Amino acid sequence: MTTAISTTLEPELEWDPSAKGRVGMYCLIAAEAGIFTIFVVAYLFYLGKSISGPTPREVLHIPVLLSVCLLSSSVTIHLGVNALRRRKTRTFARWWLLTLFLGATFLAGTVLEWRNLIYKEGLTIQSNLFGTTYYSLVGLHAFHVLVGLIALCIVWLFTISGKMRAEHIERVDALALYWHFVDTVWIVVLLVVYVIGR
Repeated sequence: MTTAISTTLEPELEWDPSAKGRVGMYCLIAAEAGIFTIFVVAYLFYLGKSISGPTPREVLHIPVLLSVCLLSSSVTIHLGVNALRRRKTRTFARWWLLTLFLGATFLAGTVLEWRNLIYKEGLTIQSNLFGTTYYSLVGLHAFHVLVGLIALCIVWLFTISGKMRAEHIERVDALALYWHFVDTVWIVVLLVVYVIGR
């Protein structure tokens, strides 16, 4: 007598594209966090070891307004994502444009700060250890802001051309995660360079 054995196979778990996007962004953020950690540790390690000036206390001023702009952009991008989730594309476009403006203001302020440091204060990347570590750390962050702004600009162009839909929310949300990461890193850079480092 033959006995039939029935086995039930569990269905394979498949990740939809949105889950893959979020996991991919989390992996990117983890890798970038590691890079920033190395730069922060290097900055702290070489702090106060410059033989010649200028020193952080002599040339650095806490960029309060620029910090408010960048950190506020986390709020505006969050409101934009929520608007798109509720299928309010026009509201999304306005919040997204405000996020772009705040981020661009921060980046322009960084450029002006560097111009002042280089031409008025005489601090270049070759001046001393402080100059090398300062421009490396703050420059790394500024580069990430620039990349984020380019991505935000592309999304906004798609939005004003009428190609942005609520179905794209997961991709937009993944980009918002990157922007929140850039803002969070700025808090660390601000504390290390402009508060502790002075």
